[in-house]
Amino acid sequence: MPRLGLVNWRRTDDFAPLVLVMSGEEENRLVRSLGEVAKALVVGWPSDDGEEYMAAVKTCLDAIHGNIPAKAARDALIRAAEEAGIPVFAVAH
Repeated sequence: MPRLGLVNWRRTDDFAPLVLVMSGEEENRLVRSLGEVAKALVVGWPSDDGEEYMAAVKTCLDAIHGNIPAKAARDALIRAAEEAGIPVFAVAH
């Protein structure tokens, strides 16, 4: 298990920002880092039992621990959003 000092919630390398169009209090969520991916998946996600959702959670944790690129977590989040019917928009940066 990685040491806590190696965990990087703010990793943004290879991470192009995106916006999730959520419902309820979290209507539009800007996602710019791995910590924001994790928060999006945990707070306000409409369903926590989809196959892509579960894959996105695991991929996000792997990226936070530095085992895979941040872009992989971003891609997994997009697939989970598609599965849940959440519109996703790329943000120019």
